[in-house]
Amino acid sequence: MNQLAVHVDTTSAIPAYEQVRAQVADLVLGGHLTEGDRLPPVRQLAADLGLAVATVARAYRELESAGMVRSRRGAGTRITSPVHPGPAIDNQLAQAARTYVTTARQMGASDEQVLAAVRLTLTAAPQ
Repeated sequence: MNQLAVHVDTTSAIPAYEQVRAQVADLVLGGHLTEGDRLPPVRQLAADLGLAVATVARAYRELESAGMVRSRRGAGTRITSPVHPGPAIDNQLAQAARTYVTTARQMGASDEQVLAAVRLTLTAAPQ
């Protein structure tokens, strides 16, 4: 894969590694990246996005922990077989929750406000 459609907002409260991880995960879950597709090398993606190599490496490690990619020395980082519900989804939900809570706390929201926003979203979102 030559170009990965990932963009990082450096003004966002969401850490850059999490933005990269979430966007790649969305591409996988949306079927835009499929089993065997190769991600750009860490150094290349870091240079393309203007990020530190360690930032992209962390995103790739998070994706590997979630079972979405596999990294092999000499073979690069490739999308693994389709993600099945279960632990990978639980890990993704936990990561998304951590990101949400971190952002909400940076905004000064109380725990009650954070929970109220989740409840409102759950009731308003189609199933």
